[in-house]
Amino acid sequence: MFERRYELYEDLDDLDSTIKHKREAVLLGPLSHPNRALFLHSLGISYMTKYEQLDSLEDLEAALQSDQQALDLTPSDDPYRANQLQNLAASYAARFQKLKDPKDLEEALECEREAVKLTPEDHPDRAERLQNLGISYHERFEQLDHPEDIEQALHFKHMAITLADNAEKNWYLNSLALSYTSRYERFGRLEDLERAIKYNSRVLECTPINNDKKAQYLQSLGVNYGQRFQILEDQVDLAKALQLNQEAIDLTPEGHPQRAERLKNLGVSYSDRAQKLNNAKDSDTALEYKQLALALTREDHPKRPDYLHSLAVSYAGQYKMLGKLVDLNKALQYDQEAVDLSTQNHLNRVEHLTSLAGSLYNRYQKLGSLEDLEKALQHGKEAMRFMPDNHPENAKHLQNLAQFHRSLFQKLGNLTDLQAELQYSQLAMDRTPDDHPDRAERLEDLASSHREKFLIFDDLNDLAASLQYCQTAVDITSADHPSRAKYLHTLAASYSDRFQRLGDLRDLEKALQHDQEVVKLTPKEDPSRPGHLHGLAVTYTDRFQRLGDSNDLEAALKLEHEALDLTSEGHFQFDRAAALHSLAASYSVRFQRLGNLKDLEIALQYDQEAVNLTSEGHIHRVERMQNLGIIYNLRYRRLGNLEDLDRALQYLQKTVDITPNSHSNRTRYLQNLAAAYDDRYQKLDHLEDIEKALQYSFEALDRASEGHSDRAICLQNVGRNIIDRYKKLKRPEDLELIPQYFLESAKMRTGDPALAWRNLFRWASFSASYQPEHCVAAFNGAFNLLPELLWIGQMISVRQDAIHQLDISDKTATATKTCIIFQELRAAVQIMEQGLGTLYQQMLQLKTPVDDLPREQAQNFRNYSMQLYRQGSDPTMNLVNERNTLIEAIRKQKGFECFLLPKPYDVLRHAAQGGPVILLNSHEERCDGIIIMNSTAEPVHVLFPNVTAELLRAQRTALKNIHGDRIRGEPSPTRLSGEREGWISTADQMKNMLNWLWDCVVGPMYDVLASHGIHSGRLWWLPTGAFAALPLHACAPTDQFIHSYTATLSSLLEAYSKKPSKSSVKLGVVGVTHTGSGREQWLPGVKEEVDNIRAAVPQANCLQDQQATVEAAKLQLENCSWVHLACHGTQDAVEPTKSRLLLYGESLELDTILRMPLPNAEVVFLAACQTAMGDSYLVNESMHLGGGLIAAGFRAAIGTLWSMNDKDGPLVAKLFYSHLFRDGRQPQASDAAQALHLAIRELKKNVSYGRWVPFIHMGI
Repeated sequence: MFERRYELYEDLDDLDSTIKHKREAVLLGPLSHPNRALFLHSLGISYMTKYEQLDSLEDLEAALQSDQQALDLTPSDDPYRANQLQNLAASYAARFQKLKDPKDLEEALECEREAVKLTPEDHPDRAERLQNLGISYHERFEQLDHPEDIEQALHFKHMAITLADNAEKNWYLNSLALSYTSRYERFGRLEDLERAIKYNSRVLECTPINNDKKAQYLQSLGVNYGQRFQILEDQVDLAKALQLNQEAIDLTPEGHPQRAERLKNLGVSYSDRAQKLNNAKDSDTALEYKQLALALTREDHPKRPDYLHSLAVSYAGQYKMLGKLVDLNKALQYDQEAVDLSTQNHLNRVEHLTSLAGSLYNRYQKLGSLEDLEKALQHGKEAMRFMPDNHPENAKHLQNLAQFHRSLFQKLGNLTDLQAELQYSQLAMDRTPDDHPDRAERLEDLASSHREKFLIFDDLNDLAASLQYCQTAVDITSADHPSRAKYLHTLAASYSDRFQRLGDLRDLEKALQHDQEVVKLTPKEDPSRPGHLHGLAVTYTDRFQRLGDSNDLEAALKLEHEALDLTSEGHFQFDRAAALHSLAASYSVRFQRLGNLKDLEIALQYDQEAVNLTSEGHIHRVERMQNLGIIYNLRYRRLGNLEDLDRALQYLQKTVDITPNSHSNRTRYLQNLAAAYDDRYQKLDHLEDIEKALQYSFEALDRASEGHSDRAICLQNVGRNIIDRYKKLKRPEDLELIPQYFLESAKMRTGDPALAWRNLFRWASFSASYQPEHCVAAFNGAFNLLPELLWIGQMISVRQDAIHQLDISDKTATATKTCIIFQELRAAVQIMEQGLGTLYQQMLQLKTPVDDLPREQAQNFRNYSMQLYRQGSDPTMNLVNERNTLIEAIRKQKGFECFLLPKPYDVLRHAAQGGPVILLNSHEERCDGIIIMNSTAEPVHVLFPNVTAELLRAQRTALKNIHGDRIRGEPSPTRLSGEREGWISTADQMKNMLNWLWDCVVGPMYDVLASHGIHSGRLWWLPTGAFAALPLHACAPTDQFIHSYTATLSSLLEAYSKKPSKSSVKLGVVGVTHTGSGREQWLPGVKEEVDNIRAAVPQANCLQDQQATVEAAKLQLENCSWVHLACHGTQDAVEPTKSRLLLYGESLELDTILRMPLPNAEVVFLAACQTAMGDSYLVNESMHLGGGLIAAGFRAAIGTLWSMNDKDGPLVAKLFYSHLFRDGRQPQASDAAQALHLAIRELKKNVSYGRWVPFIHMGI
């Protein structure tokens, strides 16, 4: 009666009465009573019911005692024994849940196994007993982590489902899903999670809304969707998790024992969405639900540590989102409480320790406290002790330990931490399956560890490993993955490291591409953005230092300023000190480029602040002190203040003293220290300073192994220091040592080519005085650097600046002069060819014939060259690198070993196959000529004793004053009435100049030619320096020679080797009387000029005025073999490639022509002004319109040194074309020189010097 009434009303008084009466029945009945076992069994059930209500251990113990006595009284063959075993198992299981004693779980399993064994296949309770056995195996798996237990749990639960009736099936499916969930959580197999979702979804579909287990099923499925979101980051899964967890809460009344768990689960879903969408409102909601869950949980509840941990995770996420220290401290508080409440055998203690370690590490990154970092490592290692090697989270925890050791190494510099970092990173990678979603992250982490090791030990194997692992990480990461920027950042840094180490520009280009993508992928509010901006800035600075484009440096400074603006003083990951140091480095580089002292002062200010903000022992303090020392040294070199040099030495010496021998940066630090001591030696002439410089230079050299990008500079530094010591002490052994260091360095193509250029010239200068036999080697070493100094991948304007800044023209004149003095005439010719017209020659190289190459290589070379040609002013590095790779492959072909390499004299001399070529060199100390003749194997030298560079410049100035800057169409200068006595006419001035040139330059050359039996024919001039733009062709009293000019010997060779167009000669004419703008002087003579040409060559294709547009002129250039351009032309002195022809409506720039394919080009006649006037800024570059058109592909060009008289154009054109096309002939390109010679012979019969002298012929 009492038991029945309790079942109806759940009144505990009724339950107590039931237990009382059942106990009396057991006590009063005899021990041999046949129903005693049943009475004990019933009593045990009532005690268990009371335990479930009051959670009293006393009741549970009574239930166990009753159940055990009942079993003991039940024979082994009694059909009711299985039922007794099941009840006893349930009591043991309950006590296990209460006390967590593994012995109770073993007892429960033993009873359940026997119960299942005694239960027939068709028994109605078999399904329940199989289910209970599966649950116990599941419990033991959770307790002991034995993989076989979860397999058994799944096995028995599957068996139970096959036997279960519909009433129990949903509960069994839910239990099966829980086991699959546990196996997923343990082994990380996505298929287990998919099965859990499938079974839980099936359960939910079959469960009505009013079912008391509906909320439990919603909760289970919500957790599963949340877990899948964590793996796949599919927002559909996150939305479902939120919906299901919310529905579970809605069905869970206040006071329900599962309400806290379900509130926590809902909080987790909101926290996931907050992190995914960076939504602070969701983060607040998550914290609210988790706080409610914690408030509902008593202090001694076994779930309380988990709820504390979950709260800590949300606060840590909010900190990452908002950067507020208060959130991080809250995370730490809850993490610590969770760990304190977790017993040593608590199931989730590992997770709680890991979370605490992570929060401590976050605070270390924020505040830089070593104590936080050490505690993070301590807790991380404690967590690892509780975790088996095959646990799915094992690799993640190993990765965390690697990060902690990396930060310790960066903080303290202990190599044991670096070794531990690499060890843990490798273990983490080894324990991560190929299809694991975190594999990319661990690959990047391992790449970072190898990079860290490379930066210390300079082992290229580590750098190769870093690149390999990081590239793989990028390859397996989707374009929209949030971590892609991080992986690309590390990849870019590794490519940048390899560029610094080996000097390969292809690595620099890859670094730049990746860094640009990183910045594009990183939102402005992302805390990693300052570091990413810095990475891109460093790469731009590296490219500037290598290629010299000031746009790169300005881009770097802009990025560094943005990084500084985004960086707070308290942000430890990329702190203010790091940003200041980087900005200081960029300003220092700009000072070295532009020489603006203000930049250096800013650099000094920023780097001093960076050093002040960096604690002693910090791994980056050394680098910042090093940079500060360099800046002080730069200021000393600028201002000469010894106090600055002393400060520089102080900082540089300290960085060397505290940098371990094993550190890769020590080499660079030693070089800088040696340079500072060398500076002090140059100032004070103290022997101990040069000895110190040598000591540190030798140590740096010993560290720079073969192939190291710094080795060449280290060799040159040693050589330079020995030069200084030799000058001081005159030791013969030093004199013997000097060449070996410079000769070895000259064979290398690594390091800073500009610095190497200066060092090799210093050696050459020394050799000229002390070791003349090494002069040529020194000069060859320097001039072989020109392809790196004037890299074809740079914009033309950058290369022009480099020519000026490196003083290439004057250095070429010096080298040529020195070789001539030592009678090394072949070397002099080769050096002139390498050092003069470098940009011009690069243009010619893009047109190099490759018909004898294998077909595919030839076509690829043409394609690359044409693309470069068309891109002209702004080529891409990738394109240049691909072309260079192809050139290397071509040089491996037999007969092409010297393809596009500097030509030896025995090749260059064939430029004289059509007649002598005269090279003129002007130097401040002397002026010389070298004649190359086809009839003699050796060049012939002619000294001009009465010619100086100063006199030549005076003549050029006089010439400019004579012809002025008049454009075609303006009247020539004439004498005005009333001129003062003694005035010299322009004609007389010109005559005097021509006479001087004949007496001092041209006449002596004619005499030498006559002594070699050459009295007439073709003759080419190659004037350089102060000789340029002087009318050498016009000063001979007789016209026995036909004069031409050439910019280089190679251009003549190219013209000779180019096969003439196979089609018949086609003449295109462009005539512009006026441009239509009204701004330029009209050219009335152009119409007559075009008419005269049409009369001489009726088939000529003539365009006049409105027809002469840019597009029409371009078609003429592309389609015609001979082109005549009668129009205005202007020379751009700042950017010669911007020189232009003024056509109707707009202008055609030389830069545009250089990019055009001109397959038919033979001869161009430029009847415009200033078409052969070079750039006074770069006198040896021949980038005037005439020379530029030869570089574009024409074999010969006719132009003017200054503007022609408008009346002369028609006559010269008539005479020129009438001779060429007489009697229907098809002229060759080489006929143009004679035709001009004859035309000018007629012109000068009736006009003054100033009108016939400017006409010149260039090319073959």
